Amino acid sequence: MAADMRLPTILKSVSLSGSTLDRRDLVVPGDVITSDTGFMRGHGTYVDDDKLTASVAGEVQRVDKLICVRPLQTRFNGEVGDVVVGRITEVQQKRWKVETKSRLDSVLLLSSVNLPGGELRRRSAEDELTMREYLQEGDLISAEVQSVFSDGALSLHTRSLKYGKLGQGVLVQLSPSLIKRQKTHFHNLPCGASMILGNNGFVWLYPTPEHLDEEAGGFYNSLQPVGLSDREVISRLRNCLLALAAHKVLLYDTSVLYCYESSVQHQVKDILKPEVMEEIVMLTQQKLLEQEG
Repeated sequence: MAADMRLPTILKSVSLSGSTLDRRDLVVPGDVITSDTGFMRGHGTYVDDDKLTASVAGEVQRVDKLICVRPLQTRFNGEVGDVVVGRITEVQQKRWKVETKSRLDSVLLLSSVNLPGGELRRRSAEDELTMREYLQEGDLISAEVQSVFSDGALSLHTRSLKYGKLGQGVLVQLSPSLIKRQKTHFHNLPCGASMILGNNGFVWLYPTPEHLDEEAGGFYNSLQPVGLSDREVISRLRNCLLALAAHKVLLYDTSVLYCYESSVQHQVKDILKPEVMEEIVMLTQQKLLEQEG
C-alpha cells in the first residue's frame, strides 16, 4: 500500500505590499468603524454611543457618506444583471425552481427561456406539458437575474443565447464574496478550457467547444466523451480555484490564469497539499501585484 509522506518545511515569509495581512478595512462584530456622526448607517452596522459599529465580520465599504459592511461568509444577495449558475430543483406550473445559493429558491419562468430552435412565439399549453423536455430536476443552467421579488427571491431569464442548459463539465461551489464583479463572467482561457464565474459562487468549468450552434437557443448539452487532456486541464483549474479560495484571493479570469500558470510545475493531485498550495498562491499574488504596479 503506497503512503504519501511529507517532511515539515520552514517557509520563508515574503512580504507582499498591499496584501491582506494588514487590512484596515476588515472588521469583526463590535469593531468601531468611525466616531464621525456625519456618516449614514448601512447594512452590517449599528450605532452604539454615537459610534458606528460593525455587526458582522467583513469588509468595510464606503459610498460617499454611506458606510456598510459586506460579510465574508454570506448567502448570495442577487442584483439585476448578475450572472448565476444554478441547479433545477423542482418543476412547477409554468416555472422552474432553481438553487442559486440565495436565501430563497430562484424562479425561472417558462416565458423567460428560449425555446429549442430559437422560436419566438407565445408559450402554449403544449409547451407547459413538455417543460421537462427543456429542463428537469438536477439540470445545471447559466442564467441572468432579471428582477428581484419583494420577498428577496430572484427571477431569472435565459433569453440570450449565451445562457441556457449546461453540458459536460465540473461545478465548483465557492463563497459568493470571492467572485469579482466584471463586465463579462464567461471566459475562454488559453489553457483550453472555459469558465463561467457565477456571482452566486458557483463556478462552471468545461472544455471550450469548437463551434457553438447558434440555433440551439442556449440549450447546449453535448454528450461527446471528453478527452484526457481536457479533463486534466479542468481538474487543474478546479484545484487552483480551491487553492485561491482557501487563501481568500479574489477570483476573476486573471487571478485564475496566473494560478494555473504557477501550478504547471506540480502534478494536479499535489496542488491541494498545504505547502504546494501556499507556494502557488504566493506566486499568484506576486504576479497580480506586478501587473497592478
